Amino acid sequence: MRKMLTLAVSMLLVASSFALAVPGGKVLEYKNSPMGTVKFDGELHKKAGATCKECHTDGMFPQKKQGAVKISMEQIYAGKLCGACHNGKKAFEAKANCQRCHKK
Repeated sequence: MRKMLTLAVSMLLVASSFALAVPGGKVLEYKNSPMGTVKFDGELHKKAGATCKECHTDGMFPQKKQGAVKISMEQIYAGKLCGACHNGKKAFEAKANCQRCHKK
């Protein structure tokens, strides 16, 4: 019984670490844009009601490692990657709000 409990707790801890790819309070910076650094704020997205599983899918951001997915504005404007939410309906439209993400 004790081994089962230890296994269950271990699995829970591992699963919770995957769920917190960019937890509240953490900010990822993407500095390769000529338009300026893009900051992904985990806390801001959490407060907006976004969950990790919404973005971390096979079709969007399958790996939870910064830089694993090449992001382009063409993809975002086409409703892919960040553009899946930043379309003017669920969240602010990316196309009309460059400065909200890109900071020089």
